[in-house]
This record gives sequence, C-alpha cells and structure tokens, in this order.
Amino acid sequence: MVQENSRVLVILNATNGGIIWSSTTSRRVQNPVAELLDSGNLLVRDANDESPVNFMWQSFDYPTDTLLPGMKLGKNLVTGLDVYITSWKNMSDPTSGDFTYHFDSTGYLVLKKGAELLYSSTPRDTFNPLGTRRSLYTYRVVINDNEVYFNYKLLNDSVYMRFVLSTGIGRMLVWNDRTQGWIIYLTFPSDVCDRYSLCGAYGMCNIAYAPLCTCLKGFEPRDPQAWEMGDCSSGCIRSTPLHCQNGDAFLNYSGIKLPDSQHSWLKEDISLEECRTLCSENCSCMAYTNLDTSRYGCQFWSGDLVGIRGTDTDTGQDIYIRMASSELVYSTGTKSEKLTILIVTLPLVIILILMSLSLSLFLRYQKRKRVDHQLPEIGRLRHKYTDNHSDQSLKDLELPLFDLSTITKATDRFSINNKLGQGGFGPVYKGLLGEDQEIAVKCLSRTSHQGVDEFKNEIICFAKLQHRNLVKLLGCCIEGEELMLVYEYLKNRNLDLILFDPMKRSMLLEWPRRFNIINGVARGIMYLHQDSRLRVIHRDLKASNILLDSDMNPKISDFGLARTFGGNETGADTSRVVGTYGYMSPEYARDGLFSVKSDVYSFGVIVLEIVSGERNRGFSHNDHDLNLLGYAWILYTEERYLEIVDSCLRSSCCISEAMRSIHIGLLCVQEHPQDRPSMASVVAMLSNDAVLPEAKPPGFFTGREMLTAKKSVASSINTMTNSQMDGR
Repeated sequence: MVQENSRVLVILNATNGGIIWSSTTSRRVQNPVAELLDSGNLLVRDANDESPVNFMWQSFDYPTDTLLPGMKLGKNLVTGLDVYITSWKNMSDPTSGDFTYHFDSTGYLVLKKGAELLYSSTPRDTFNPLGTRRSLYTYRVVINDNEVYFNYKLLNDSVYMRFVLSTGIGRMLVWNDRTQGWIIYLTFPSDVCDRYSLCGAYGMCNIAYAPLCTCLKGFEPRDPQAWEMGDCSSGCIRSTPLHCQNGDAFLNYSGIKLPDSQHSWLKEDISLEECRTLCSENCSCMAYTNLDTSRYGCQFWSGDLVGIRGTDTDTGQDIYIRMASSELVYSTGTKSEKLTILIVTLPLVIILILMSLSLSLFLRYQKRKRVDHQLPEIGRLRHKYTDNHSDQSLKDLELPLFDLSTITKATDRFSINNKLGQGGFGPVYKGLLGEDQEIAVKCLSRTSHQGVDEFKNEIICFAKLQHRNLVKLLGCCIEGEELMLVYEYLKNRNLDLILFDPMKRSMLLEWPRRFNIINGVARGIMYLHQDSRLRVIHRDLKASNILLDSDMNPKISDFGLARTFGGNETGADTSRVVGTYGYMSPEYARDGLFSVKSDVYSFGVIVLEIVSGERNRGFSHNDHDLNLLGYAWILYTEERYLEIVDSCLRSSCCISEAMRSIHIGLLCVQEHPQDRPSMASVVAMLSNDAVLPEAKPPGFFTGREMLTAKKSVASSINTMTNSQMDGR
C-alpha cells in the first residue's frame, strides 16, 4: 500500500501493522498512487504525472533475480544508481545469494560470485538474436555521459520471456502455452569455454575443437609442459617480444568473443584508423576493436588479454592485437615477400622430409631383421601368411603369434563350456595360458559376414593403441584358414550383459560404478579421437563392446569396423554402412557419412542407457511411442530429468551427477554433427561443474519407425554387428 503520511510504498505486517518493507524516496507528491504496469514494473507516482522521469520509485530499479523486457541493467552516472540482478540463496530461499549480474561501464555483461569474476561477455556474445535460433527479441546498449545500460525488448507481444539468474547460471525463459510452463531459450555460461580465463592470457578456447585451448597466432604456451597435461591456465606469451619504441604493428584476429573488459576503456566518435593511431602511440595499449554500440568509436585494452574464445558463427568479432612488426610481415606480407620466403624455405623442407623418410625406412628394416632373427618362428609365420595373402601391412607389426595347438589347449579344445558368447566376427572362448593367465579368444567364423579385412583392421588398430580404457590385445593366431585374436580376459564380460539384466544391474551397478564407467568410456574415446598416434573412429560403439574388468572398470573393444585417419582428418563417407541400429548416428545411417561425431552420438546413447538401465531400441512406455532418446528429450524440455533414472539407483544415486550425465548424453545425440561436443569437451564436462550448453533435439527420436536403409546399409539384430563384404 502507499503510506499517506510518507508518500512511500510499504508492505505491512497484517497482525501488528508493523512495516516489513518500504520504498525509499525523499520526494513528496500530493496524490501518490501505486501502479503495476503491463511490463511488470511496479511504481509509485503522482496520480497526475505519468512521465517515467518523474516516477517516485519503481521496482525496475531494484530487481531481484529476474530481468524483464524493458528493464535497464546498468548504472546511472548522474545519480549513482547501479541496477543489477542477484540470485536467490537457493531454490526455496529468496533472500539474496552470492551471485550477481552486472552491466559495467565498458559495455560488458559480468557474472560474479561475491568479488570473484566468473563470466564476462559482450551483449552480442550472450544475447545475440542473429545466431542459429529464430529471434524473439532485440537488445540495446547505451553508453553516454549520463548512463550505461543494457536492455532487451520483445518483437512479438504474444511472447512472454524473462531472464533469471540462479546459482551461477543465467537463463532466458519462454512461456510455453502447450505445456503451461517455462522452457529454456538460452543459457549462459553456455559451456566450459565460458569459464573465466580457462585458457589464460592470449589463449583461445574453442568448444568445437580438441584440445579446447590454443594460443593465438604469434603466441606460444607459457608453460608447455602444463599445456601438455591439459592445464592451460598459465596462458601464452608472444613468440617475438614487442619493441614499442621501434614500432609495433597490429594483427587482426577475426571471429572471436572479445577478451575480458576489466582493463579496457572506451573512446567514442573516432574512426577505426584513429583508433589504431591512438593505440600505437600508447605502449600500454595491447589491443583495440570497434564499439558494439550505436555510437561510433573503439574499445581499447591494456595488460594481458584473457577470456578469448573462438566461434564458428556470425557472432564473432574482430580485434586488433599489438604484435612485433616481424610477426605481421609473416602473417600479412606482400606477395613478393611471401614468394621470397617460399623460395628459400621450400627446398630446405623437401630435403629434411627426404632425409627423415630415408632414415625411417632404414631403421624399420633394421628392426625387422632383429625381430626375425630373435623370433624366427614368429617371423616365419608372419611371412608365410602375408606372402600368401600379398599384404604388406601385417609384415610391419610386432605382435606375438600363438600356435593353434597352444590356443586349442588353452580353451580345452574350444569347449562349449568355455564359450563366452557370439559376435559378428565369430564365437569368443575363455582360455588359460600357462597356470594363471586368463585369455579371451575371438575366432573368425567361416559363416561370418566379416573376414580378413576386419581381422587385419583390428590387429593394426590394437598394435598402435595403448590406453587403460581399451582392451589389451595379447596376440593372434594365423594358421591355415584359422584366424584368431587373443585378448586379456575381463571377469565381468561386457556392459550389455549386466546393464540390461535387472538382477545383475541392481547388485553390481550402483551409481558410483555407472558414473565411473561413463567417465572411463569417455576417456577411451577421447584417446582414440585425439591422443593416439592415429585418429581412430570406432564406428561400432555399443554396450556389448564395453568390457568390464574385476573392478568394473570399462574397456572399449572390437575394432574390426574401425577406421583410422592421419593429420587433421576427422571423417569420411562410405557406401558400406556398418554398425548397430540404435547406436548409429543419423548422418551415418542415412548417408554413409561418418566422423568422430558419429562416435560421440553412440557414446550419448550409451550414457542414457547406463543412467536409465533401458535399451534405446526396444524401449517402451505406456504413454507414448518414443524411443529412449525421445523420452529423455521430452523430460529434459520439461525439466523432469530424474524420471528417467533407473529406479534401483534411488539409494546410491548422486542427483547432480545423474542430471549432468543425462544432459551430456543429450548433447551428444543431437541430430546435427556440428552441434555435438568433441570427446575432449565431454571429458571436461564430466569432470567439472561448469554450466552446460542447452541441448537441441536428438536424432531418431520420433517414434520407433525403422529407417529406410540404403541398399548397402548393414543392420544389426540382437546387438550383433553385421556388415556387407564390399571393398573399403
């Protein structure tokens, strides 16, 4: 109510009439009224004066955790009023929490926890309506002598939106009439790259690549050893020191999110060329860029630049960073300069390559001679097999070969009692070498659709791969028509046998073990995609190819269908689609296009299966005909995550880890490959509590209709992998 004697808005205690809260104003008017506008602004004004500049008090000047359309976020430089939003202490306690969201005088939106800076971004980077989504609003930035503020307004009066700050997370919410609830339109920080100074000074974070952090062109890691270990917080230093007195230059970096604004200042009404002149004359000026406002001018930075990230969208901006003049010559020299450099360096490079190649061939020849001399039986068998099959690739491998008699004895003549299972390659038997070494022997079946190519492929892959989350290949047996692979034996066999058996699942797979399996598989795939000597795309990731040791640690197996790449290659296309329905990515099943993101999709399916204890294929629900991915997506959009969690996890489940796993799983199964995170990003997401980006709809979630397969598509029944035997 408006208190007549004081002309202020007050909230009274109904019991004793005491004042619980009151607006503060020293202004006096004759006819004060309190009014709630359609915008949501509650105000006190003179009944005869509707001018906003004369309002005695308004709630838009004192927000809590919500920013509504039309509300200004920023500072009045005349009165000193600083308008910012503050999180609740927790979901059930609306008192002020630790997190605040400001718009500072340099034109940046800043998220803080107390005095600690967590996130800093321009409105263009955070609220840009020209990105991938359809725009529902437009925003405005005003910076002048009287005020500095940011606000947004809706483009359609029928849309209801609000921006809410919770515990370290900002969300733009849109009202959904169909579900009668709020749905997430955007979230910030959107991913791990939004974490303040993750890559340190002059380091650039890009969520689309692995590793996440790289140094800007012209810079190198300050602590190379720490960068190798994945800790990039030390940042980068210039490859060539600056010489301001002798004249430096400015190198243009395009398509990035601008650095943190703590050590920056603005100057309006000057051209870009004038900005360059001003910055070059000031040795403490490290960079400049155009202002992201309606006013003409520039923003300048002093000190090290932190908080830079790359972007593949149109939201990126240009920044000009001070560099040594020599760096600019190499980066942007004239055609004649570049030609001179090319003429001088190219012959040297060619000579070095030829010398390296000759040395490599000589060393390989010497090694082969030494191996065949020391292990004549292995050398004889290898040459016998490869000479018969005219295949050079197996000649270069140093892999133990077992006699057929040794394998026969170890498996008790391939006794049915020792048979562990049957896959697309053939039967798998348990065996015992010597007195205590347990092995698993995978035999190529004469009726198998797979053959020598898959056998050779698996040997080549495993001979070059070593990781704790990959199954260990001990050797092979090549004798006559018999082709066998010998692996370490893993006591708990595979994830499929335990995860989809209700009794075993409840006894053996409590939540800590499930989360450990998710993390281990993620690290194994990241090794294949990023850290191994050859980039490997598995192409058949599924629960039955995740083996479990005695401690339930996961190991990825079955590389018969894998493809290897060198350099920067990350994918290809094929007329021969292989794999298992329910785990295959849409672009692979439909068009034969596969990449590292195909494995990411399969991993996402596995994660959702681990959390729910249900298969993606064959999943059923009384209320709909969605598969597991579709059901998880619907629950995600309605913020009912936990309904998909396996009921037997109630006593052991860590709610935050389960919700995070579901969210990551949905990010991995997004329909378009470019939307899916890299496995390096997935590992980072699993290992910290940074805010996750908003997930988009998954592929293959609209019911259980079978794909219209291409003529060459090979399907899998009962999770067994089949493939057509066409040339690779």
